[in-house]
Amino acid sequence: MSRPIDVLVVDDDTRVARVNAAYVEMVPGFRVAAKAHSAAEALLRLEAVPRVDLVLMDHYLPDDTGLAVVQETRRRGHDTDVIMVTAARDVQTVRAAMRNGVLQYLVKPFTFAGLRAKLEAYAELRRTLDSGGETEQPEVDRIFGALSAGSAPGLPRSHSPTTADLVRRALVGAEGPLSAQEIAERTGLSRQTAQRYLKLLERTGRLTLTLKYGNAGRPEHRYLWAARA
Repeated sequence: MSRPIDVLVVDDDTRVARVNAAYVEMVPGFRVAAKAHSAAEALLRLEAVPRVDLVLMDHYLPDDTGLAVVQETRRRGHDTDVIMVTAARDVQTVRAAMRNGVLQYLVKPFTFAGLRAKLEAYAELRRTLDSGGETEQPEVDRIFGALSAGSAPGLPRSHSPTTADLVRRALVGAEGPLSAQEIAERTGLSRQTAQRYLKLLERTGRLTLTLKYGNAGRPEHRYLWAARA
């Protein structure tokens, strides 16, 4: 059995750090090695903790930026992998993250499913790289595919990207949560098709699921695009 992936959770908000750490512990194969709430503390933990495989790195820290921490860890010779978990949405920051070897970028606010998708993609990447040996083009493509997994819904072959985008646009344009029936009416899809795509998007962390309770019977499932949650 392979050892767990040890994660350092960095966030200036102690409450958010606890929530993110709890999310990490919920994903099989991952465990939290330590938490930090500043750039200086993050660097200290990287030096003091025996093994950190992955850092969930906030960008807005009280004494420096998360990217500055990444740059300093590289300068010190650490090859720890990094996933940015931050409210920073500007293209300049995203580009700088890419240039400094950040593997994934998760914008706040996000759901557990959104973080889980990133972590599972990272675990797949590690399994591929740990196999060692030489690679042919298909294997190289699979490695880079693992890097991009979790950034967008990974549609099974039986699902259409066009239909998924139709459902997405209906949700983004709504004033509040919608049911599968309401999505069907707005898109012209059948209720069953709308429900199938809603479940897929919810599983990949793009949707927030809420329940509406009536006077009797089962509660109605209603969906909200996660960026608006």
